[in-house]
Amino acid sequence: MTTRRDFLKTLSLASAGVALGSGSVLNGMPLGAGRASGKAKGEKVKIAYIGIGNRGEQIIQDFARTNMVEVVALCDVDMGAAHTRKVMGMYPKAKRFKDFRKLFDEAGKEFDAVAIATPDHSHFPITMLALASGKHVYVEKPLARTFYEAELLMEAARKRPQLATQVGNQGHSEANYFQFKAWMEAGIIKDVTAITAHMNNPRRWHSWDSNISRYPAGQQLPPDLDWDTWLCAVPYHEYNKEYHLGQWRCWYDFGMGVLGDWGAHILDTAHEFLELGLPYEINMLYAKGHNDYFFPYSSTILFRFAQRRGMPPVDVTWYDGLDNLPPLPEGYGVSALDPNIPSSNQGDAQNEKLNPGKIIYSKDLTFKGATHGSTLSIIPEKKAREMADKLPEVPPSPSNHFENFLLACQGVEKTRSPFEINGVLSQVFCLGVIAQRLNTQLFFDPRTKQFTNNAFANALLAGMPPRRGWEQFYKL
Repeated sequence: MTTRRDFLKTLSLASAGVALGSGSVLNGMPLGAGRASGKAKGEKVKIAYIGIGNRGEQIIQDFARTNMVEVVALCDVDMGAAHTRKVMGMYPKAKRFKDFRKLFDEAGKEFDAVAIATPDHSHFPITMLALASGKHVYVEKPLARTFYEAELLMEAARKRPQLATQVGNQGHSEANYFQFKAWMEAGIIKDVTAITAHMNNPRRWHSWDSNISRYPAGQQLPPDLDWDTWLCAVPYHEYNKEYHLGQWRCWYDFGMGVLGDWGAHILDTAHEFLELGLPYEINMLYAKGHNDYFFPYSSTILFRFAQRRGMPPVDVTWYDGLDNLPPLPEGYGVSALDPNIPSSNQGDAQNEKLNPGKIIYSKDLTFKGATHGSTLSIIPEKKAREMADKLPEVPPSPSNHFENFLLACQGVEKTRSPFEINGVLSQVFCLGVIAQRLNTQLFFDPRTKQFTNNAFANALLAGMPPRRGWEQFYKL
Protein backbone atom coordinates (compact mmCIF):
# COMPACT_ATOMS: atom_id res chain seq x y z
CA MET A 1 0.00 0.00 0.00
CA THR A 2 1.29 3.44 -0.87
CA THR A 3 1.90 5.58 2.21
CA ARG A 4 1.49 9.34 2.49
CA ARG A 5 5.29 9.65 2.46
CA ASP A 6 5.48 7.65 -0.78
CA PHE A 7 2.73 9.81 -2.24
CA LEU A 8 4.57 13.02 -1.39
CA LYS A 9 7.78 11.62 -2.87
CA THR A 10 5.93 10.73 -6.07
CA LEU A 11 4.50 14.21 -6.34
CA SER A 12 7.88 15.79 -5.68
CA LEU A 13 9.23 13.95 -8.73
CA ALA A 14 6.23 15.05 -10.76
CA SER A 15 6.96 18.65 -9.86
CA ALA A 16 10.43 18.43 -11.38
CA GLY A 17 12.66 18.35 -8.40
CA VAL A 18 10.72 20.22 -5.72
CA ALA A 19 12.23 18.69 -2.61
CA LEU A 20 10.41 17.27 0.38
CA GLY A 21 12.02 16.41 3.67
CA SER A 22 11.43 16.83 7.35
CA GLY A 23 14.50 18.97 7.86
CA SER A 24 13.76 21.60 5.22
CA VAL A 25 13.33 25.26 6.08
CA LEU A 26 11.35 28.12 4.62
CA ASN A 27 13.19 31.44 4.46
CA GLY A 28 15.52 30.13 7.12
CA MET A 29 12.69 29.34 9.54
CA PRO A 30 11.98 25.69 10.46
CA LEU A 31 8.37 24.91 9.67
CA GLY A 32 6.43 24.99 12.91
CA ALA A 33 8.97 27.22 14.65
CA GLY A 34 6.48 30.08 15.07
CA ARG A 35 3.86 29.93 17.81
CA ALA A 36 0.62 31.88 17.85
CA SER A 37 -0.30 32.45 21.46
CA GLY A 38 -3.91 31.83 22.44
CA LYS A 39 -5.84 35.06 22.93
CA ALA A 40 -8.01 35.55 25.98
CA LYS A 41 -11.74 35.78 25.23
CA GLY A 42 -12.55 39.43 24.70
CA GLU A 43 -8.99 40.34 23.79
CA LYS A 44 -8.81 41.49 20.19
CA VAL A 45 -6.96 39.36 17.66
CA LYS A 46 -4.15 41.26 15.97
CA ILE A 47 -4.57 40.64 12.26
CA ALA A 48 -2.89 41.39 8.93
CA TYR A 49 -4.93 41.47 5.71
CA ILE A 50 -3.37 40.17 2.49
CA GLY A 51 -5.45 41.17 -0.53
CA ILE A 52 -7.54 44.22 0.35
CA GLY A 53 -9.50 45.03 -2.82
CA ASN A 54 -12.76 43.60 -4.17
CA ARG A 55 -13.41 40.35 -2.26
CA GLY A 56 -10.69 41.31 0.19
CA GLU A 57 -12.57 44.48 1.07
CA GLN A 58 -15.73 42.45 1.67
CA ILE A 59 -14.17 40.07 4.17
CA ILE A 60 -12.35 42.95 5.88
CA GLN A 61 -15.74 44.58 6.43
CA ASP A 62 -17.05 41.27 7.80
CA PHE A 63 -14.16 41.02 10.23
CA ALA A 64 -14.66 44.65 11.26
CA ARG A 65 -18.31 43.95 12.16
CA THR A 66 -17.19 41.39 14.76
CA ASN A 67 -15.40 44.12 16.73
CA MET A 68 -12.87 41.41 17.60
CA VAL A 69 -9.82 42.47 15.57
CA GLU A 70 -7.01 44.96 15.77
CA VAL A 71 -5.72 45.64 12.26
CA VAL A 72 -1.92 45.76 12.29
CA ALA A 73 -0.99 45.61 8.60
CA LEU A 74 -2.36 45.75 5.06
CA CYS A 75 -0.76 44.03 2.09
CA ASP A 76 -1.72 44.14 -1.57
CA VAL A 77 0.27 44.05 -4.81
CA ASP A 78 -1.99 46.87 -6.07
CA MET A 79 -1.61 49.06 -3.00
CA GLY A 80 -2.92 52.52 -3.85
CA ALA A 81 -4.98 51.46 -6.87
CA ALA A 82 -8.63 52.53 -6.98
CA HIS A 83 -9.96 49.24 -5.61
CA THR A 84 -7.62 49.21 -2.58
CA ARG A 85 -7.88 52.85 -1.46
CA LYS A 86 -11.07 52.40 0.56
CA VAL A 87 -9.50 49.89 2.95
CA MET A 88 -6.32 51.96 3.16
CA GLY A 89 -8.49 54.86 4.27
CA MET A 90 -10.22 52.71 6.88
CA TYR A 91 -6.92 51.86 8.58
CA PRO A 92 -4.52 54.77 8.05
CA LYS A 93 -2.25 53.66 10.92
CA ALA A 94 -1.81 50.09 9.68
CA LYS A 95 1.58 49.24 8.19
CA ARG A 96 1.51 48.84 4.41
CA PHE A 97 3.23 46.30 2.19
CA LYS A 98 3.08 45.23 -1.46
CA ASP A 99 5.04 41.99 -1.01
CA PHE A 100 3.66 39.51 1.52
CA ARG A 101 7.18 38.21 2.18
CA LYS A 102 8.22 41.64 3.46
CA LEU A 103 5.08 41.73 5.61
CA PHE A 104 6.23 38.65 7.49
CA ASP A 105 9.89 39.71 7.56
CA GLU A 106 9.29 43.22 8.85
CA ALA A 107 6.05 43.01 10.86
CA GLY A 108 5.61 39.30 11.56
CA LYS A 109 6.04 39.71 15.33
CA GLU A 110 3.19 42.22 15.52
CA PHE A 111 0.17 40.12 14.52
CA ASP A 112 -1.40 36.78 15.43
CA ALA A 113 -3.46 35.98 12.35
CA VAL A 114 -3.80 36.68 8.64
CA ALA A 115 -6.80 36.83 6.31
CA ILE A 116 -5.94 36.05 2.69
CA ALA A 117 -8.16 37.15 -0.22
CA THR A 118 -5.88 36.91 -3.24
CA PRO A 119 -6.15 35.01 -6.57
CA ASP A 120 -6.24 31.22 -6.33
CA HIS A 121 -2.69 30.67 -7.55
CA SER A 122 -1.22 32.73 -4.71
CA HIS A 123 -3.10 31.05 -1.84
CA PHE A 124 -0.48 28.35 -1.37
CA PRO A 125 2.77 30.33 -0.90
CA ILE A 126 1.12 32.97 1.30
CA THR A 127 -0.65 30.38 3.45
CA MET A 128 2.42 28.19 3.75
CA LEU A 129 4.53 31.13 4.90
CA ALA A 130 1.84 32.17 7.38
CA LEU A 131 1.75 28.68 8.91
CA ALA A 132 5.54 28.54 8.98
CA SER A 133 5.50 31.86 10.83
CA GLY A 134 3.09 30.55 13.46
CA LYS A 135 0.02 32.52 12.34
CA HIS A 136 -3.64 31.57 12.44
CA VAL A 137 -4.93 31.57 8.84
CA TYR A 138 -8.23 32.54 7.24
CA VAL A 139 -8.01 32.02 3.46
CA GLU A 140 -10.65 32.37 0.80
CA LYS A 141 -11.70 29.28 -1.12
CA PRO A 142 -10.49 27.30 -2.93
CA LEU A 143 -7.73 26.40 -0.48
CA ALA A 144 -5.25 25.70 -3.27
CA ARG A 145 -4.97 25.48 -7.04
CA THR A 146 -3.38 22.02 -7.29
CA PHE A 147 -3.98 18.71 -5.56
CA TYR A 148 -0.38 18.69 -4.34
CA GLU A 149 -0.61 22.18 -2.82
CA ALA A 150 -3.75 21.21 -0.88
CA GLU A 151 -1.97 18.09 0.36
CA LEU A 152 1.00 20.09 1.59
CA LEU A 153 -1.20 22.66 3.33
CA MET A 154 -3.20 19.97 5.11
CA GLU A 155 0.07 18.38 6.22
CA ALA A 156 1.46 21.72 7.41
CA ALA A 157 -1.72 22.46 9.40
CA ARG A 158 -1.69 18.98 10.99
CA LYS A 159 1.81 19.65 12.28
CA ARG A 160 0.58 22.84 13.98
CA PRO A 161 -2.59 21.94 15.89
CA GLN A 162 -2.24 25.13 17.96
CA LEU A 163 -3.00 27.23 14.85
CA ALA A 164 -6.58 27.90 13.76
CA THR A 165 -7.25 27.48 10.04
CA GLN A 166 -10.45 28.46 8.25
CA VAL A 167 -11.38 28.40 4.55
CA GLY A 168 -13.86 31.01 3.37
CA ASN A 169 -16.90 28.93 2.49
CA GLN A 170 -19.14 30.95 4.77
CA GLY A 171 -22.10 28.57 4.52
CA HIS A 172 -20.23 26.30 6.91
CA SER A 173 -21.24 28.65 9.72
CA GLU A 174 -24.80 29.32 8.59
CA ALA A 175 -28.14 27.51 8.61
CA ASN A 176 -27.12 25.28 5.68
CA TYR A 177 -24.46 23.59 7.86
CA PHE A 178 -26.56 23.06 10.99
CA GLN A 179 -29.62 21.89 9.09
CA PHE A 180 -27.70 19.30 7.09
CA LYS A 181 -26.07 17.99 10.26
CA ALA A 182 -29.38 17.83 12.16
CA TRP A 183 -31.23 16.15 9.30
CA MET A 184 -28.47 13.58 8.89
CA GLU A 185 -28.50 12.78 12.61
CA ALA A 186 -32.31 12.45 12.55
CA GLY A 187 -32.24 10.11 9.55
CA ILE A 188 -34.06 12.54 7.25
CA ILE A 189 -31.07 12.68 4.91
CA LYS A 190 -29.92 9.09 4.39
CA ASP A 191 -29.10 6.68 1.58
CA VAL A 192 -28.11 9.50 -0.79
CA THR A 193 -27.19 8.12 -4.21
CA ALA A 194 -26.89 11.17 -6.47
CA ILE A 195 -26.36 14.92 -6.32
CA THR A 196 -26.79 17.44 -9.12
CA ALA A 197 -24.82 20.65 -8.56
CA HIS A 198 -25.41 23.59 -10.88
CA MET A 199 -23.99 27.07 -11.40
CA ASN A 200 -25.40 28.61 -14.56
CA ASN A 201 -25.17 32.34 -13.84
CA PRO A 202 -22.95 34.63 -15.96
CA ARG A 203 -20.99 35.90 -12.95
CA ARG A 204 -17.51 34.72 -13.93
CA TRP A 205 -17.60 34.06 -17.68
CA HIS A 206 -15.39 36.07 -19.99
CA SER A 207 -15.55 36.46 -23.77
CA TRP A 208 -12.03 35.43 -24.80
CA ASP A 209 -11.81 33.40 -28.03
CA SER A 210 -11.43 29.68 -27.30
CA ASN A 211 -9.54 29.23 -30.61
CA ILE A 212 -6.48 31.10 -29.31
CA SER A 213 -3.07 29.51 -29.88
CA ARG A 214 -1.05 31.65 -27.46
CA TYR A 215 -1.43 33.70 -24.30
CA PRO A 216 -2.53 37.34 -24.63
CA ALA A 217 0.19 39.82 -25.62
CA GLY A 218 1.82 41.89 -22.92
CA GLN A 219 0.44 45.32 -22.02
CA GLN A 220 1.67 48.34 -20.08
CA LEU A 221 1.71 47.65 -16.34
CA PRO A 222 -0.56 49.79 -14.14
CA PRO A 223 1.61 52.16 -12.09
CA ASP A 224 0.75 50.67 -8.68
CA LEU A 225 0.98 46.97 -9.53
CA ASP A 226 3.81 44.69 -8.35
CA TRP A 227 3.33 42.15 -11.14
CA ASP A 228 6.20 39.87 -10.18
CA THR A 229 4.76 39.29 -6.70
CA TRP A 230 1.24 38.93 -8.18
CA LEU A 231 2.51 35.99 -10.26
CA CYS A 232 4.04 34.25 -7.23
CA ALA A 233 5.23 30.75 -8.19
CA VAL A 234 3.44 30.61 -11.57
CA PRO A 235 5.66 30.59 -14.70
CA TYR A 236 6.20 34.13 -15.93
CA HIS A 237 3.49 35.79 -18.03
CA GLU A 238 3.61 39.31 -19.41
CA TYR A 239 0.96 41.49 -17.77
CA ASN A 240 -2.39 41.68 -19.51
CA LYS A 241 -5.62 43.11 -18.11
CA GLU A 242 -7.33 39.85 -19.06
CA TYR A 243 -5.49 38.19 -16.17
CA HIS A 244 -6.29 40.78 -13.55
CA LEU A 245 -9.17 41.81 -11.24
CA GLY A 246 -11.25 38.65 -11.34
CA GLN A 247 -10.33 37.57 -14.86
CA TRP A 248 -7.54 35.41 -13.42
CA ARG A 249 -10.21 32.89 -12.40
CA CYS A 250 -10.78 31.97 -16.04
CA TRP A 251 -7.19 30.83 -16.79
CA TYR A 252 -5.80 27.41 -15.83
CA ASP A 253 -2.50 28.98 -14.75
CA PHE A 254 -4.14 31.25 -12.19
CA GLY A 255 -7.61 30.08 -11.21
CA MET A 256 -9.93 27.14 -10.60
CA GLY A 257 -12.76 28.23 -12.86
CA VAL A 258 -16.40 28.13 -11.86
CA LEU A 259 -15.96 24.76 -10.14
CA GLY A 260 -13.36 26.13 -7.73
CA ASP A 261 -15.24 29.39 -7.28
CA TRP A 262 -18.71 28.00 -6.54
CA GLY A 263 -18.25 24.33 -5.73
CA ALA A 264 -17.36 25.01 -2.09
CA HIS A 265 -20.55 27.05 -1.65
CA ILE A 266 -22.77 24.38 -3.19
CA LEU A 267 -21.27 21.01 -2.22
CA ASP A 268 -19.50 21.76 1.07
CA THR A 269 -21.98 20.34 3.59
CA ALA A 270 -22.92 17.34 1.44
CA HIS A 271 -19.25 16.48 1.00
CA GLU A 272 -18.50 16.72 4.72
CA PHE A 273 -21.53 15.04 6.28
CA LEU A 274 -21.87 12.32 3.63
CA GLU A 275 -18.13 11.65 4.14
CA LEU A 276 -17.54 11.55 0.39
CA GLY A 277 -13.76 11.93 0.52
CA LEU A 278 -12.06 11.57 -2.87
CA PRO A 279 -13.77 10.18 -6.01
CA TYR A 280 -12.67 7.06 -7.88
CA GLU A 281 -13.83 8.42 -11.26
CA ILE A 282 -13.96 11.90 -12.78
CA ASN A 283 -15.55 12.00 -16.21
CA MET A 284 -15.79 15.07 -18.44
CA LEU A 285 -19.20 14.57 -20.02
CA TYR A 286 -19.45 17.89 -21.87
CA ALA A 287 -17.15 20.81 -22.64
CA LYS A 288 -18.02 23.83 -24.77
CA GLY A 289 -15.03 25.83 -25.98
CA HIS A 290 -12.38 23.45 -24.68
CA ASN A 291 -8.83 24.77 -25.18
CA ASP A 292 -5.36 24.67 -23.60
CA TYR A 293 -5.49 28.05 -21.86
CA PHE A 294 -8.74 28.78 -20.06
CA PHE A 295 -11.75 26.96 -18.71
CA PRO A 296 -14.56 25.85 -21.03
CA TYR A 297 -17.57 28.12 -21.33
CA SER A 298 -19.76 25.20 -20.24
CA SER A 299 -18.88 21.98 -18.45
CA THR A 300 -20.59 18.84 -17.22
CA ILE A 301 -18.43 16.71 -14.92
CA LEU A 302 -19.36 13.43 -13.26
CA PHE A 303 -17.65 12.59 -9.95
CA ARG A 304 -18.20 9.06 -8.65
CA PHE A 305 -17.67 8.32 -4.96
CA ALA A 306 -17.50 4.82 -3.50
CA GLN A 307 -19.50 3.30 -0.64
CA ARG A 308 -18.50 4.65 2.78
CA ARG A 309 -19.29 3.25 6.24
CA GLY A 310 -22.47 1.62 5.08
CA MET A 311 -23.58 4.59 2.96
CA PRO A 312 -24.22 3.82 -0.73
CA PRO A 313 -22.05 5.07 -3.60
CA VAL A 314 -22.82 8.63 -4.74
CA ASP A 315 -22.65 10.18 -8.20
CA VAL A 316 -22.16 13.97 -8.15
CA THR A 317 -22.79 15.68 -11.50
CA TRP A 318 -21.60 19.26 -11.89
CA TYR A 319 -23.16 21.62 -14.49
CA ASP A 320 -21.88 25.07 -15.37
CA GLY A 321 -22.48 27.37 -18.35
CA LEU A 322 -25.31 29.55 -19.53
CA ASP A 323 -26.57 26.95 -21.99
CA ASN A 324 -25.95 23.85 -19.86
CA LEU A 325 -28.87 23.47 -17.48
CA PRO A 326 -29.34 20.16 -15.64
CA PRO A 327 -32.51 18.07 -15.80
CA LEU A 328 -34.93 18.96 -13.01
CA PRO A 329 -37.09 16.49 -11.10
CA GLU A 330 -40.87 16.71 -11.15
CA GLY A 331 -42.11 19.16 -8.57
CA TYR A 332 -38.85 21.11 -8.45
CA GLY A 333 -40.69 24.43 -8.27
CA VAL A 334 -39.01 27.83 -8.20
CA SER A 335 -35.23 28.20 -8.20
CA ALA A 336 -34.22 30.45 -5.32
CA LEU A 337 -31.31 32.89 -5.34
CA ASP A 338 -29.48 32.97 -2.02
CA PRO A 339 -29.53 36.54 -0.67
CA ASN A 340 -26.18 36.05 1.10
CA ILE A 341 -24.13 35.71 -2.09
CA PRO A 342 -21.41 38.38 -2.04
CA SER A 343 -21.46 40.72 -5.01
CA SER A 344 -18.60 40.66 -7.51
CA ASN A 345 -17.04 43.21 -9.82
CA GLN A 346 -17.92 41.09 -12.88
CA GLY A 347 -21.66 41.64 -12.73
CA ASP A 348 -24.26 39.61 -10.88
CA ALA A 349 -27.03 39.00 -13.36
CA GLN A 350 -29.47 36.33 -12.26
CA ASN A 351 -30.27 33.37 -14.50
CA GLU A 352 -33.99 33.48 -15.16
CA LYS A 353 -34.23 29.70 -15.51
CA LEU A 354 -32.05 28.28 -12.73
CA ASN A 355 -29.95 29.80 -9.98
CA PRO A 356 -26.91 28.19 -8.32
CA GLY A 357 -27.66 25.23 -6.11
CA LYS A 358 -28.05 21.48 -5.82
CA ILE A 359 -30.56 18.64 -5.98
CA ILE A 360 -29.93 15.72 -3.63
CA TYR A 361 -31.51 12.34 -4.44
CA SER A 362 -31.89 9.72 -1.74
CA LYS A 363 -33.69 6.40 -1.66
CA ASP A 364 -36.89 7.89 -0.27
CA LEU A 365 -36.63 11.69 -0.53
CA THR A 366 -35.43 14.40 -2.90
CA PHE A 367 -34.05 17.70 -1.62
CA LYS A 368 -33.29 20.98 -3.34
CA GLY A 369 -31.15 23.82 -2.10
CA ALA A 370 -29.51 27.02 -3.24
CA THR A 371 -25.97 28.00 -2.30
CA HIS A 372 -23.92 29.53 0.52
CA GLY A 373 -25.92 29.43 3.77
CA SER A 374 -29.34 28.58 2.34
CA THR A 375 -31.23 25.58 3.69
CA LEU A 376 -32.59 22.52 1.93
CA SER A 377 -36.24 21.83 1.26
CA ILE A 378 -37.96 18.57 0.44
CA ILE A 379 -39.61 18.34 -2.98
CA PRO A 380 -42.30 18.10 -4.21
CA GLU A 381 -44.31 20.31 -1.85
CA LYS A 382 -46.79 17.52 -1.12
CA LYS A 383 -43.99 15.36 0.27
CA ALA A 384 -42.63 18.31 2.26
CA ARG A 385 -46.03 18.75 3.96
CA GLU A 386 -46.13 15.05 4.82
CA MET A 387 -42.69 15.28 6.43
CA ALA A 388 -43.20 18.59 8.26
CA ASP A 389 -43.90 17.10 11.71
CA LYS A 390 -40.98 14.66 11.41
CA LEU A 391 -38.29 17.31 10.89
CA PRO A 392 -35.98 17.97 13.84
CA GLU A 393 -35.36 21.40 15.33
CA VAL A 394 -32.24 22.97 13.82
CA PRO A 395 -30.01 24.76 16.34
CA PRO A 396 -28.93 28.30 15.52
CA SER A 397 -25.32 29.03 14.65
CA PRO A 398 -23.37 30.18 17.72
CA SER A 399 -21.13 32.39 15.56
CA ASN A 400 -20.76 33.49 11.98
CA HIS A 401 -17.78 32.31 9.93
CA PHE A 402 -15.56 35.24 10.85
CA GLU A 403 -16.44 35.16 14.54
CA ASN A 404 -15.86 31.41 14.51
CA PHE A 405 -12.33 31.90 13.20
CA LEU A 406 -11.51 34.63 15.73
CA LEU A 407 -12.97 32.61 18.60
CA ALA A 408 -10.78 29.72 17.47
CA CYS A 409 -7.77 32.02 17.59
CA GLN A 410 -8.77 32.68 21.22
CA GLY A 411 -9.16 28.96 21.92
CA VAL A 412 -12.92 29.28 22.55
CA GLU A 413 -14.33 27.44 19.49
CA LYS A 414 -13.04 25.13 16.81
CA THR A 415 -13.21 26.32 13.21
CA ARG A 416 -15.93 24.67 11.12
CA SER A 417 -14.02 24.67 7.83
CA PRO A 418 -10.42 23.92 8.81
CA PHE A 419 -7.88 22.71 6.27
CA GLU A 420 -8.36 19.10 7.36
CA ILE A 421 -12.01 19.27 6.22
CA ASN A 422 -11.99 21.76 3.37
CA GLY A 423 -8.65 20.59 1.97
CA VAL A 424 -10.14 17.30 0.73
CA LEU A 425 -13.03 19.14 -0.93
CA SER A 426 -10.50 21.45 -2.57
CA GLN A 427 -8.72 18.35 -3.89
CA VAL A 428 -11.98 17.08 -5.38
CA PHE A 429 -12.20 20.31 -7.37
CA CYS A 430 -8.55 20.02 -8.39
CA LEU A 431 -9.32 16.58 -9.83
CA GLY A 432 -12.29 18.07 -11.67
CA VAL A 433 -10.10 20.80 -13.13
CA ILE A 434 -7.65 18.18 -14.40
CA ALA A 435 -10.54 16.41 -16.16
CA GLN A 436 -11.62 19.76 -17.64
CA ARG A 437 -8.10 20.49 -18.84
CA LEU A 438 -7.60 17.07 -20.44
CA ASN A 439 -11.27 16.74 -21.49
CA THR A 440 -11.39 13.05 -20.73
CA GLN A 441 -12.46 10.28 -18.35
CA LEU A 442 -10.10 9.66 -15.45
CA PHE A 443 -9.89 6.87 -12.89
CA PHE A 444 -8.39 7.76 -9.52
CA ASP A 445 -7.23 5.64 -6.58
CA PRO A 446 -8.11 7.53 -3.36
CA ARG A 447 -5.70 5.33 -1.36
CA THR A 448 -2.58 5.94 -3.42
CA LYS A 449 -3.81 9.35 -4.59
CA GLN A 450 -2.81 8.62 -8.16
CA PHE A 451 -4.65 8.31 -11.45
CA THR A 452 -4.57 4.77 -12.78
CA ASN A 453 -5.21 5.46 -16.46
CA ASN A 454 -3.45 8.69 -17.39
CA ALA A 455 0.20 9.69 -16.82
CA PHE A 456 -0.45 13.27 -17.95
CA ALA A 457 -3.15 13.61 -15.31
CA ASN A 458 -0.71 12.41 -12.64
CA ALA A 459 1.75 15.13 -13.66
CA LEU A 460 -1.02 17.71 -13.25
CA LEU A 461 -1.54 16.72 -9.61
CA ALA A 462 1.53 18.82 -8.90
CA GLY A 463 1.27 21.16 -11.87
CA MET A 464 4.13 23.12 -13.39
CA PRO A 465 7.30 23.51 -11.31
CA PRO A 466 7.44 26.82 -9.42
CA ARG A 467 9.41 29.74 -10.79
CA ARG A 468 13.00 30.06 -9.67
CA GLY A 469 13.10 31.48 -6.18
CA TRP A 470 9.69 30.10 -5.21
CA GLU A 471 10.71 26.46 -4.72
CA GLN A 472 11.25 27.02 -0.99
CA PHE A 473 7.52 27.34 -0.33
CA TYR A 474 7.03 23.70 -1.36
CA LYS A 475 9.58 22.25 1.04
CA LEU A 476 8.33 20.40 4.09
